[in-house]
Amino acid sequence: MVKGIQELLWLKRLKGEFGFSLEKPMNLFCDNQSAIKITENPIKHDRTNHLEIDSNFIYKKFENKTIDVPYLKTLEQLVDLLTKVVSTKAFDVLTKVLTTAG
Repeated sequence: MVKGIQELLWLKRLKGEFGFSLEKPMNLFCDNQSAIKITENPIKHDRTNHLEIDSNFIYKKFENKTIDVPYLKTLEQLVDLLTKVVSTKAFDVLTKVLTTAG
């Protein structure tokens, strides 16, 4: 998740260099509800000891409205079409979304 936020921040700076401003939070879609909950409330959990620094970085970006982390079902993750082997059903759904989006 931190890598995704770093990429979003880089894109925001790049857009700024081209003269575009971005006032609204950038969406980092996530299909992991536990990760979303930790983003919204980074209390220390037994499972997140090694993630303390990362969760604080994410929480700060979430709190100052730089990012938003909305839930998106796994089957609706468009990036999976480009990065993973997906089922035929998922492939059909995602390619339909891509062809109707443009």
